[in-house]
Amino acid sequence: MPEVTMPRLSDTMEEGIVSAWLKQVGDQVKAGEILAEIETDKALMELEAYEDGVLEQIIAEPGTTVAIGEPIAILGDGSGAPAPAAATAPAPATPAPPAATTDNAQANSAPASGNGSAPAVPAESGERKKSSPLARKVAKELGVDIAAVTGTGPGGRVTKQDVENASSTVAPAAPAAAAPAPTAPAPAIAPATGDYEEIPLTTIQRVSAQRLTESKQQAPHIYLTSAIDVTELLAFRTQINKTLEEAGSGKVSVNDLLVKAVATALRLDPAVNVSFAGDKLLRHNAINIGIAVATEAGLLVPVIHDADRKSVSAIAAEGRDKAARARDRKLKGDDMSGGTFTISNLGMFGIEQFTAVINPPESAILAVGAAQDELKLDGEKVVARKILRVTLSADHRSIDGAVAARFLQQLKELIEHPLRIVT
Repeated sequence: MPEVTMPRLSDTMEEGIVSAWLKQVGDQVKAGEILAEIETDKALMELEAYEDGVLEQIIAEPGTTVAIGEPIAILGDGSGAPAPAAATAPAPATPAPPAATTDNAQANSAPASGNGSAPAVPAESGERKKSSPLARKVAKELGVDIAAVTGTGPGGRVTKQDVENASSTVAPAAPAAAAPAPTAPAPAIAPATGDYEEIPLTTIQRVSAQRLTESKQQAPHIYLTSAIDVTELLAFRTQINKTLEEAGSGKVSVNDLLVKAVATALRLDPAVNVSFAGDKLLRHNAINIGIAVATEAGLLVPVIHDADRKSVSAIAAEGRDKAARARDRKLKGDDMSGGTFTISNLGMFGIEQFTAVINPPESAILAVGAAQDELKLDGEKVVARKILRVTLSADHRSIDGAVAARFLQQLKELIEHPLRIVT
């Protein structure tokens, strides 16, 4: 029977969490229909069926973390649908108990006497309690006797949620349940006393924490800041939006213009459009700009592919669409893959200047603050100008200071003469 395995839904994905099954055991499935929702390190994505068949078995229940390539379900012709054969398990047939004990962690707690008494471990019914590996792991950590837990999963299978629900009412199976004590270093980080709430990390937050920690540890960051006069850019944006409004199109933001300016600068000087790869650099031919978007689940970075070849209005439309889908957790793998440079803009929060952590495997990220009114000398006159500060974080292994400075100089020139961005 063909297995449905955990697919790679993003370029950085190593494992996924089965969030929900949209088909149930016994359901007829057609190719292209959505089987399940998978939570990855970047978004909540849909898993499509690749062929027609019947969903015969769900291996990974909702909430289960599964490595890429591992089976999560079985899709067949219906002949292997959930078994009535389980009803014969109470019979004292000799072959049944060994098969039951091979994958049931509970059986390991029974004495290895070899006298045939092991099959009686699940005293209630004489058959093993069906449970997921995650449920057994959690039961062990919480000291819950999984045999005493009522399963609500398919075929009565005990799920992680069943174990957690039962943990406050089910007594530990044996004194050995005290073993979880060594796994409680968490209170050493949080205050032992006081009023606080534990908030589990989402998958996106957990993976982001891991990847950004690795980025800071492995990539020697250098930071360069430039103050850019955006007075002309803001006037140029007003003109563009007036034209777009007359045409019935959506507006262009300052960030859209910055995406186009960065893409143009990378096309003129591709030395920053690189990735470090051990004993070599990868200079990317495509210019794909990631846009950092804050969501309730964590930071996501949808990518504008070939941004140097697109108009500002096309970048604006695509950026709005992907930002909205990022917040709704509806981005697909292609929407977030292949980035070669990222822009993180906190100007809308009034932040004047900050530094950002490089998004691996890229070699640079641009942190954009808010434009501020500043007084400048224009000949003998003092004039008010809009000044925007940007900070480039660069991986010093692949981009040295002179290359980074030259890039910022080119970007400043483009932004201060905005017609060059679109010509």
